[in-house]
Formats: sequence, C-alpha cells, structure tokens
Amino acid sequence: MSYFLFNFVRWGSYFNDYWYSFKSNLVEFPIHIIIVYINIYYLIPRFILRKKYWTYILYLSTMLFMVYLVRTGLNYVLVTEEIWPEAETPGNFMELNHIIAVVLGELYVIGFTTAIKIVIDWSIEKRLNEDLAKLQMSTELKYLRTQIQPHFFFNTLNNLYALTLSKSDNAPNLVLKLSDMMQYILYEVKSSKASLLQEINHINNFIDIERIRFNDAVEAEMDITGDIEEICVPPLLLLSFVENCFKHGMKQNDKLKINMSFKVLNSGFIEINIINNFNPNVINTETNGIGNQNAKRRLNLLFANNYVLESTVEGNLYKLYLKIPTQ
Repeated sequence: MSYFLFNFVRWGSYFNDYWYSFKSNLVEFPIHIIIVYINIYYLIPRFILRKKYWTYILYLSTMLFMVYLVRTGLNYVLVTEEIWPEAETPGNFMELNHIIAVVLGELYVIGFTTAIKIVIDWSIEKRLNEDLAKLQMSTELKYLRTQIQPHFFFNTLNNLYALTLSKSDNAPNLVLKLSDMMQYILYEVKSSKASLLQEINHINNFIDIERIRFNDAVEAEMDITGDIEEICVPPLLLLSFVENCFKHGMKQNDKLKINMSFKVLNSGFIEINIINNFNPNVINTETNGIGNQNAKRRLNLLFANNYVLESTVEGNLYKLYLKIPTQ
C-alpha cells in the first residue's frame, strides 16, 4: 500500500493527472505482485539456491518479456492508447527503448522486494541459530550439572557405608547432612545461577560430612570481604574444587587445612581463593577427575574468556584462584 501510494502521487504529480496515475498503477501493481512472488518463492529456491544461475536468468528473462507484453496490452486497453506516455517522444510497441524501460522498472521492483525478503529471512535464521546455540549451551550445562550430582553422592555413600560398617555414632548425623545437600541439589538449584550464600552453606555441609568421615581431622577457615547477599554464582561449581582439597590434601595421621576467601570487587567480579595442604604422591596421579574437567567446561560455556582460573603448587600448599563476573 505504501509503495502504491508513493507511485500514485509520484506519477500523478509528474503528469499532473492523478486519475491516469491511479489507473496505470492499478493495472501494473497486480503484475508486480505476481512476478515478485514467482521470483521469491519459485525461481530463487528452485534455481538460485541450487546454483543454477543461467537457468534462473533464462526463466527471469522469459517472465520479464511476458510481463512487457501483458502490461503494455492492458495499459493500451484499459488506461491509454499511448504506448509510452512517460517518454518525451511518442513510443511504439516492441520498441527497444520501451522494452528496456519496462524491464528495468520490473527489475527495480524485483530487486527491492527480494532484498527485503533476504533481510527478513536472514534475521529469522540468525535468531533461530542464536536460540539453538543457547539451547545447546543450556542442555550441556544441565548435563554437566547432572554429572556432578552422582559423582558427589557416590563418594558420600561410600563414606556412609564405611561408617555403618564400623557402627559409628556419626552415621545418623551424616545422613542428615546428606539429606540437606540432596534437598539443595534436587529442589533448590533450578537455574544457571545460585546465591553465593547458599553455595557457601552447601560447601559447609560438604566439609562437615568430610569431618565426620575423617574424625575431625579437618580444619577449615573462611573469609568473606564485601556484601555477598546479592551475589550469584554457577550452582555447584565450587564443590569440585573443595572436593579436590580432600582428594589430594589428606595425609595419613595428619590434618587437612583449608583456607577459603571470597572477595567482591567493585569491577563487577568476585575473587575466590582456596588454599590447602596436599600430598604430592596423590596429586600427581589423580589430577584429571570429573570435577575439575566439569568445572572448566562450565566456566568456558558460561563466561567464555571473561574469567580467570589458575592453580599453583607452592611447597606443600595447593592454591586455586578463580575470578568470575558477579552478573
């Protein structure tokens, strides 16, 4: 409608004859519509998308020649007997200049509408690809989270089994702690982010379970700098790093010492440091467990290159540094 009104006003003003402009556009626009839809929904999918360019040109040329015949005939019968009233001098039917003028006009319409269609299709395809990429990332993140849960529960059930064998009085307490952790994992963690306070409480429950297992041979300290009430982090991400403290840090007849710190930065990041003593005989053989691989993969998916994860060994201390965005 906008294009029709534009042409109607344009040629009506040019000839100072709006009735002629209205009639001629009323004849020509149905032809425009037909060739546009034939080109967009038949010629392009059938030939251009299949790289049959010469066949496309042949069909398009044939269609444009037929348009010339039909358009000129309808204008002659329904609008005016002048073959080419737009020209400075009277034109004749099948005159080369008249054919070129009509064909160029139709090519303009075809090119304009095809460009619109291509842009619309491209934007739709782009949105679909973005949605697919988000879905794939979300699916993989959910898969990685499900990997954490059986991995953790398998280890904890082993601990519980060992306590029941020894008829330890700590077994009921372990069951309660495990119940709290299961409630958090199964019911409270339902999105790609979780409250840092909840995660810290989850870690504390895990450490308490390990204290029961190792008969209080665990010393854990935690330091928090800044307001963490509104801070969110990927759920269950930190647990794998804390698990490693026990996997690589416990020595026979010795205590495991863990120091954790959380510092909220004004730049929109949070720094997390975990330091623990370690057994070099263990760390050399078990450094490639599910936990670390899972955590690194999740960090890559969630933050791309916008995070820092470093681990170093200094003497008998294992140090892990993690910096992630708070948003």
